[in-house]
Amino acid sequence: MAKNALQAQLLKAGLVDSKKAKKLSKQSQHAKRTGDASNIETKKALAEAQAKKIEKDQKLNQEKQQILEQKTLHANIIQMIKQHQIKETVTGTENDVSYQFVDQSKIKKIHVTQKLYDQIVAGHVVIARLEEGYALLPRPLADRIDAKLEGFIVVSNDKSDTEQNDDDPYAAYVIPDDLMW
Repeated sequence: MAKNALQAQLLKAGLVDSKKAKKLSKQSQHAKRTGDASNIETKKALAEAQAKKIEKDQKLNQEKQQILEQKTLHANIIQMIKQHQIKETVTGTENDVSYQFVDQSKIKKIHVTQKLYDQIVAGHVVIARLEEGYALLPRPLADRIDAKLEGFIVVSNDKSDTEQNDDDPYAAYVIPDDLMW
């Protein structure tokens, strides 16, 4: 009825004649049955835009999820280091020694007992980085931490890992373990 009322108003106003009104009516009915080409293109463009938006949102969600997993892993490793660190570092006696090592091109020093010093040199104890300083960890735990996320282990002395370079002129000279610098 609304179409007929609209057509009647257009006819009364003299904007269209009866032949043109019928033609427009038939065209609109034909477009509804077959689907208008411009309408189909619009729907395709809209569907493509929605697909691109969904793909973009999925990528952003994956990136956010990866960042969250990295933060969680980092926090878990810090918690593991704090829980399993060796506490008997400095006893305040004269038998304490200082172990010096390089961390990010800076020389650092920690005070440990002679027993821990020997274990660090032998590779049984490893020095790990924490926010506020350094922690001593048993070798198996340090290997597990380093396998999960690198960057925490600062000093890891392992005699079997030292590679002998054939061109090294000092390869025949052994550095003593008790050398202090």
